[in-house]
Amino acid sequence: MTSMKNLPSFIKELYGTKEFIPLHPPVFVGNEKKYLNETIDSTFVSSVGPFVDRFEEESARYLGVTKSVAVVNGTSALQLALRISGVQANDEVLTQSLSFVATSNAIQYLGALPVFIDVDLDTMGLSPNHLRNFLIEYAEIREGICYNKKTGNKIGACVPMHTFGMMCRIEEILDLCNQWNIPLVEDAAEAFGSQSNNKSAGSFGLINAFSFNGNKIITAGGGGLICSNIESLAVRAKHLSTTAKVDHTWEYFHNCLGYNFRMPNVNAAIALAQLESFSSILNSKKGIF
Repeated sequence: MTSMKNLPSFIKELYGTKEFIPLHPPVFVGNEKKYLNETIDSTFVSSVGPFVDRFEEESARYLGVTKSVAVVNGTSALQLALRISGVQANDEVLTQSLSFVATSNAIQYLGALPVFIDVDLDTMGLSPNHLRNFLIEYAEIREGICYNKKTGNKIGACVPMHTFGMMCRIEEILDLCNQWNIPLVEDAAEAFGSQSNNKSAGSFGLINAFSFNGNKIITAGGGGLICSNIESLAVRAKHLSTTAKVDHTWEYFHNCLGYNFRMPNVNAAIALAQLESFSSILNSKKGIF
């Protein structure tokens, strides 16, 4: 049995290295170069282009969700997903004590307050038991809205994070959120391709977020994804992420505060090639795992 103290040495020996061990090194074995050359030849390397549309369509199909929206990175994806779920300034957002800082940053960018709840030892994700205990002690429903009865703040959302791609007990968390009228927003940054009962991470919540940073399962170099089974929410995410510009041939009219969170076509080209390779590898391994 390897002790936690000796675990780094064990992993380095296992992988034959004395150097830094990345969380997940990028693997480029598909159409990445081909698609990148196509973007350069087309000159559509920025925020519009066919690869953005294709990646959104293919990722939605792979995840089994109604619609996906490609954005610039995972933190922005989570920030925007929280805004669309209804989180406002001074709301409390229930999340887990073990996560990358981006989870809390996304909450605080909206002026909301992260409330940290413990994780399970086996999943390292938000513990439904600890969540239940917190809600019993602190929460109350007033006119259909969940509030913290000690602080008086609205509980605006619950954000579990699937640590290192391991699914937390998401069905139990979803049940609790439904009981207490709390929107569930999955931080699935590290869990693209993970499933629970044949349902993909990022398909359980009201609206959810992925990351495609260089250390993720698939990468776009930099990038993120917002996805939802409620099409109107995803359409709103697309609108807000593209500066809230009302569609018009020549007029620039922005009907609310939006963000320049658009994924560039060049990043989407890499992401699409990665998704193709990832899907192909998984299909070839069916029945093995």
